[in-house]
Amino acid sequence: MTRLVSMPPAAQLAPLLTAYSQAAAAKRRQLVLGLALVAIALAISAVGAEVRPVTLWNKIGNFTSYFDRLLKLDSGMRVWTDPQEWFWGLARWSRLLGETALIAYIATLTGAFAAFICAAPASRNLMRYAPVRFTVRRVLEFCRSVPDIVFAMIFVAAFGLGALPGVLAMALHTSGALGKLFTEVLENIDMRPVEGIAATGGSWLAQVRFAATPQVLSNLVSYTLLRFEVNVRGATVIGFVGAGGIGQDLITAIRKFYYSDVSAMLLMIIGTVMVIDMLSGSLRHRLLAMETAS
Repeated sequence: MTRLVSMPPAAQLAPLLTAYSQAAAAKRRQLVLGLALVAIALAISAVGAEVRPVTLWNKIGNFTSYFDRLLKLDSGMRVWTDPQEWFWGLARWSRLLGETALIAYIATLTGAFAAFICAAPASRNLMRYAPVRFTVRRVLEFCRSVPDIVFAMIFVAAFGLGALPGVLAMALHTSGALGKLFTEVLENIDMRPVEGIAATGGSWLAQVRFAATPQVLSNLVSYTLLRFEVNVRGATVIGFVGAGGIGQDLITAIRKFYYSDVSAMLLMIIGTVMVIDMLSGSLRHRLLAMETAS
């Protein structure tokens, strides 16, 4: 069925078109101004950070040639021509890679538990005492502001080489990062169940346990799984300072120019991270789908 739309007279239409043109022009000016400010900030940042595109262009060959050396054995042959020689340390590297994954797993669980304990006291809608909220928030900021590799160096000096410093370092940093995310999730809950439990005389812990936590549990688990993916990669890096895992063997191979060993370990790390990312990502999507359906 065709419907005719009546057009207003030209005298009434002209002011509307003029106002529309002015509004569109104002938006274009704002866009151009914003892009100009971003470009100026980028230029200033590049100067301050001493970013030199010419140097990047001149040295890019060193980058590509290094990767070419990673794909060669000591004999000069390509690594895939002799897989047995390429992965000569497979048993040791697999054990160290498993240790890396376990470090990330334990650190994630420990950090998530600490973040969960601190999230409610740090939430504005659940904790009314400002001094408690301020203190917990500053502690979480400290934990996530200090890089985990710095924590690892400190704990290595205190406890010696091994997995324990790595677990402690990553757990501290994870607690700060997840604490921030958990707090923001709790601050966006529906407060009516909380007020209902409070009206019946329920304690603060009861309000958190029975009213707040059920609303955000799937989100907390999802963030924890996402952090586990990050920690698996991070556990490799903190191994550079002797905090356990495959990172120590990897940095040793890099320093001694054992190119084929570096590429073999990198391939194992990439494969492991890909598998963990796919599994945890699938689980996270299922949890979010369950929450949406409910």
